[in-house]
Amino acid sequence: MIVSEDVSRVVAAFEDRLDGEAAKSRDLILMLLALTPAPLSRAQFTPGHITCTGLVLDPSGGKLLLVHHRRLGRWLLPGGHVEADDLEIADAARREVGEETGAILQNNAHPVLAGVDVHGIPGKGSEPYHLHHDLIFHFRARSEAVRVSPESRAVAWCSPEEFDRYGLPGSVRRCWERVR
Repeated sequence: MIVSEDVSRVVAAFEDRLDGEAAKSRDLILMLLALTPAPLSRAQFTPGHITCTGLVLDPSGGKLLLVHHRRLGRWLLPGGHVEADDLEIADAARREVGEETGAILQNNAHPVLAGVDVHGIPGKGSEPYHLHHDLIFHFRARSEAVRVSPESRAVAWCSPEEFDRYGLPGSVRRCWERVR
């Protein structure tokens, strides 16, 4: 079971080349972890909850794995909510990558935190607009074999030359630079 204090230690230790935006996201995540009753629960909407994402590089390290998110209608890194079965915070990112893309990841017992990003999620049904306090973990795939899940319209390997075409935000580009 993941404990908020363990997540706080991982986030607090993340200081590698933080620009203003990443530093602000890190501070917001630490505040969420310290001051809210259930920061890992997807049912906590005020101010939001922790999510985990995978920054997955292909075996050569030259491309990034993306999903075209069905609900949001844009290209994103694979990721999602923390589940009760996730033993460590990076396990949530690893699980989400597998569920959303079918990618087989290289064994890495302790993936590196490559970035943090707090961003808004539009409301849907009973879920109001809220914030995802996202932890982005770095992984490497064993192969380029992937599949599309029901949550996505497409899955793609994207080279840096294609970042503009896929509309990747600055937070993803900064993560790419950190792990390169």
